[in-house]
Amino acid sequence: MTEPVTKIKKAVIPAAGFGTRLFPATKVVKKELFPIIDRDGRAKPAILLIIEEAISAGIEEVAIIVQPQDKKTFKTLFNRPPSAELFEKLTPENQKFSKYLVDLGDRITFLTQEQQEGYGHAVYCAREWVDNQPFLLLLGDHIYRSHQDKSCAQQLMEVYHRHQNNVIGLATVKGDLLHKVGCVTGNWQEENTTLNISEIAEKPSLEYAREKLQVSGIGEDNFLSIFGLYILSPTIFDLLAADIANNVRMKGEFQLTTCLEKLRAAEGMTGYLVDGKLFDIGMPNLYLETLTSFI
Repeated sequence: MTEPVTKIKKAVIPAAGFGTRLFPATKVVKKELFPIIDRDGRAKPAILLIIEEAISAGIEEVAIIVQPQDKKTFKTLFNRPPSAELFEKLTPENQKFSKYLVDLGDRITFLTQEQQEGYGHAVYCAREWVDNQPFLLLLGDHIYRSHQDKSCAQQLMEVYHRHQNNVIGLATVKGDLLHKVGCVTGNWQEENTTLNISEIAEKPSLEYAREKLQVSGIGEDNFLSIFGLYILSPTIFDLLAADIANNVRMKGEFQLTTCLEKLRAAEGMTGYLVDGKLFDIGMPNLYLETLTSFI
């Protein structure tokens, strides 16, 4: 008898970075709150688009990891309607949207990362809230645009339901960008769609990637990079806890990618080549590209 698939109810979004590459704007505005013009012509903070991505995949609850001093700022977006004077000046459409934001806030929990110890540490801060369930993980400075009717997160969720395993979203990347990204290799389960991952490497050299990380069918000196969407089992928290307890750091911080490789080795992992595009708003040139290309 087939085991029932665990429903993914929770999503985690780390948003506790300093945004140093977007200084000085990030002295006054968190990068996750930078405005993006959506297809409906509405100016939305980036974090709202990321939350809506999660909700589109059937997620019921979202945790956002923030710095302690930023909690109030983020909560204001969702939990506090405008003053009566301002509300009256809004169009009927924006008055309705204001209520939508408050309702959305009922599904959001804000968790704090007391010390900025890296991306892996930020994810670890959600351990108790996740409560031993598989969960969806999204990045706080990445937004996603699907090339089909199903959102990128929906696509990943369907792969999880089919394979009942950890899933990482993938994209193709040129060899000259490998030093900036996590990269995977493996064998296709469905050609150019799903991959049985056999190795995850953090920012490999081109020489190593050519020798160890080639994947058939995606072209010479093209590789599979991590897209920034994950569905992970709660085992990831045990692996992160071990790194933190043993002070295992990379460039001074606790990283997620090294634990992803351990999770793959322990439980297996499926890669999915997402039918969509990732927009990174974490650098000025990439934020500018997002503003001009996201619609």
